[in-house]
Amino acid sequence: MSPRRILAAITDFLVGDDPRLALAAAVAIGLTAVVCALGLSAWWLAPVVALAALWWTLRGARPSATSASKTSS
Repeated sequence: MSPRRILAAITDFLVGDDPRLALAAAVAIGLTAVVCALGLSAWWLAPVVALAALWWTLRGARPSATSASKTSS
């Protein structure tokens, strides 16, 4: 196996179908580390980022009103 195929397999495993969710997970981990380093409680941060990521991905998956009207005509 070439290094390129190994890197592609690892990227596919980590990112999966939606790179936005992988980015949101990395942001959540980073923000949690920063908040904890400041000495604050960060238990609430992961659910907030998860809800924001869900909204972000669903907003991207929802068809716009103009594209829905074009397909029905």
